[in-house]
Amino acid sequence: MTAPLLEIRDYRLAFDTFDGTLHVLDGIDMAVAPGETLGIVGETGCGKSVLARSILRLNPMPPARVVSGEIRFRGADVLALPPADIRRLRGAAVAMVFQDPATYLNPLLTVATQMEDAIRGQDAAKGGPVRRRAAARDVAAELLAAVGLPEPRRLLASYPHQLSGGMRQRVLIAMALVGDPSLLVADEPTTALDVTVQAQVLALIASLVRERGLTLILISHDLGVVSASCARVAVMYAGTVVEEAPTGPLLERPLHPYSQGLIAAVPDLDRPEVRPKGIPGSIPSLLDPPSGCRFHPRCERATERCMVEKPLLRELLPGRRVACHHATAGDSPQ
Repeated sequence: MTAPLLEIRDYRLAFDTFDGTLHVLDGIDMAVAPGETLGIVGETGCGKSVLARSILRLNPMPPARVVSGEIRFRGADVLALPPADIRRLRGAAVAMVFQDPATYLNPLLTVATQMEDAIRGQDAAKGGPVRRRAAARDVAAELLAAVGLPEPRRLLASYPHQLSGGMRQRVLIAMALVGDPSLLVADEPTTALDVTVQAQVLALIASLVRERGLTLILISHDLGVVSASCARVAVMYAGTVVEEAPTGPLLERPLHPYSQGLIAAVPDLDRPEVRPKGIPGSIPSLLDPPSGCRFHPRCERATERCMVEKPLLRELLPGRRVACHHATAGDSPQ
């Protein structure tokens, strides 16, 4: 078997706040193979973005605190790397596309300045000669053209507010490619974009994955976005992975009650007579998360065992793992 490019083992992360300790991630186990496309879905606040930032050690410490676990990239434990190695990892091996380009692009600097700084910063992190700004600008223009932006030289002279939301997102994707990474983490890359632009951005990411041989982790709360882009899906709830499966089988026959609830809440345009069904209750407070299975207060199938014993993420079918005491291979959506 091919060794995983990224492997996360029993990863637990907490945030120490004035109100108490937030138990944000609780025992994440996940592996991503080279060339794989993995989608991570779940409600807002379930820990998707925190997990993505953990791969690059971007969560501020403090207040973030690693309780236990490992994050291994090509066998090296990211959590134990010295600062110089982390700087070389960021961008050159693992790159991230953030969800709000208006926030992550500096409004006071031109696109050229920001991209040149990123290119020259990668040169410095690798320990090689740092390109002059003119040479870095040539590379920036090539990257903007590679992500489908017209007249890249003119766009380089623009400020972020002069670009549309879709153009700003493409600039962020171009900046993520500066270091020629092997793993691309896209955190809600279609947030606040209209449907047409969403489709264009997703098509761009898919083409870059194919052409550059990238491994992709796509984070979204939208099952439609993930189903169109990823071969495998991990479903998160309140800081835990509750189900992991190939995309098609998961959408056709989810095994975990939470996955079933997510899919039942999506309107079926082919069957308008079937009304969407919401998941009862609300997301628990991570200051005092439920004991046992974190989903049990909202689960119609919960028993006393669910309240006291945390279910392990176990393989129920080939390639399918689920964290539920009562899930069976014959389960199907209600």
